Amino acid sequence: MTIAAQLKSAVQSAFGKLFPDADLTNATITINQTKAEFTGDYTVVLFPFVKALKMKPDALGVTIGDYLVANTSLFQSYTIVAGFLNLSVKDSCWTHFLLNNFNNAHFGEKNNTDHRVMVEYSSPNTNKPLHFGHLRNIFLGAAVSEILKANGNQVIKANLINDRGIHICKSMLAWEKHANGATPESSSMKGDHLVGYYYVKFNDMLKLEVAELMATGMEKDKAEKEAPVMHEAQEMLRKWEAGDEEVRGLWLKMNGWVYEGFDKTYNKLGITFDKVYHESNTYLLGKELVESGLQKGVLFKKENGSIWVDLTDAGLDEKLLLRGDGTSVYITQDLGTAKLKYDDFHLNQSIYVIADEQNYHMQVLKIILGKMGEPCADTIHHLSYGMVELPSGRMKSREGTVVDADDMADEMIALAKEQTEQSGKTEGFAPGELDKLYETIGLGALKFYLLRVDPKKKMIFDPKESIDLHGFTATFIQYAHARICSILRKEQIVYMPESIHFQSFTLNDAILPLEKNMIRHLEQYPAILEAAAKELNPSEICNYAFQLAQHFNSFYSEHSIANAENDEKKQLRLMMVVMTGAVLRHSLHLLGIKLPEKM
Repeated sequence: MTIAAQLKSAVQSAFGKLFPDADLTNATITINQTKAEFTGDYTVVLFPFVKALKMKPDALGVTIGDYLVANTSLFQSYTIVAGFLNLSVKDSCWTHFLLNNFNNAHFGEKNNTDHRVMVEYSSPNTNKPLHFGHLRNIFLGAAVSEILKANGNQVIKANLINDRGIHICKSMLAWEKHANGATPESSSMKGDHLVGYYYVKFNDMLKLEVAELMATGMEKDKAEKEAPVMHEAQEMLRKWEAGDEEVRGLWLKMNGWVYEGFDKTYNKLGITFDKVYHESNTYLLGKELVESGLQKGVLFKKENGSIWVDLTDAGLDEKLLLRGDGTSVYITQDLGTAKLKYDDFHLNQSIYVIADEQNYHMQVLKIILGKMGEPCADTIHHLSYGMVELPSGRMKSREGTVVDADDMADEMIALAKEQTEQSGKTEGFAPGELDKLYETIGLGALKFYLLRVDPKKKMIFDPKESIDLHGFTATFIQYAHARICSILRKEQIVYMPESIHFQSFTLNDAILPLEKNMIRHLEQYPAILEAAAKELNPSEICNYAFQLAQHFNSFYSEHSIANAENDEKKQLRLMMVVMTGAVLRHSLHLLGIKLPEKM
């Protein structure tokens, strides 16, 4: 139990002992870290209890403070400032905390539970490569998965491949018309990049035909629907759903190119999945669900044969689920996939990492499944995140203005190389080691920058700012970690926390303010982990790790380890260093970021 948790328990006990007859059921005990301008470590907010106890805040503070100092082994003193009880923890408690936890590589983790959570992320379309817009989604999903695991959940990392639909047919049709049989090998392109090229090519074809129709006086909206190339794509989709061998053969070939390209990108980014679903296998389940809903009277059919759901009772409108020609819409296949995921894993929670542009879609999905009586409806949670843009503005796939994820990763690695070489920090590295270091720094900077902002907020990504050694970046944390490894090497300590042991000791000197800041921050890590899981918010981990690195740098710039005042103080500081390194490693691992041992 952390000191903060022990304090909360002690305060609860104090109120029970001191005021046994008081009704405090509506009063919440709030424990905060004491502000830097005041003396103390943790602060108890007194105002929620004043009215029920009919006491002035300062008098209540004295009563509680005296009791805690006299009856617990946690506190050595207290002060009261304007209704806040500031408690100072005994140095022996901080020493005891370090001795019990400094070499725990899994500090902060919770025991495994039976709570099963699926996190679905990435979910690319096979008509284009993974692009920069996908990266926030991918890194969010991967980080949330690891954070939930650390909190004891059974996590299934899932990827739903959007491998069918009109957008796929657009790439296929353009390839048929213009590729002259080009393959990834013949064109020297990754497969996903090749297919994406023809998706853009289709849009160019469509623009030309729309312009010709508009020249005859046709309105733009109608021209986009009546363009011959659009009719051809729709016909290809109908043939695909009818199982046409030629269309299916082309689809299998081009999708195979894309999957190979995706795998290369995922491997480079360190992204893995436990389960991969394909919409081509799940959309029929959605159709079956829709037919069942129609028979139950939950859905209704219009004269043209299309099937709809009425959501007006939920304050929404009517929603199309199946076209009159029998083809699916996006939400149809999502219905089937949601049920399949639940049936496959008996989920307690199903988290969808999807941009906030799909808030309405996810709301509708949950409502429809609820109307159909599907138990998976109650498990659905939409992790809605804001879009990420570059300084140049928003990207559009069909217009070919996106930045490929591969290109962005390569740019970040190149920036890491440039920065490292300019700073003259390449001595002592073999060429292969330097390449690995550049990749660690570059990809770490990319991931951290995209995760450091609350998911709900939109953001602009600045590549150069993301790799600033002195900024709020992974690079700053990586450098602090490399410094920790250097300290331990000088002390001839092999950096494997669980194999490091120290004897118990009595510290006669006081723990200094910068030392206490570090220890107190370390002690708060379990609470940060819990909060990040509760909010599904990796930025909590980013902020915590950055602040811990700041505390370490401030401490190390002022206090020597090799020439500490005495052996006990040196041991205390070495325990602090070992634990800081372990917690930085653990927290950055949750974000998918590697920490080098030298920079």
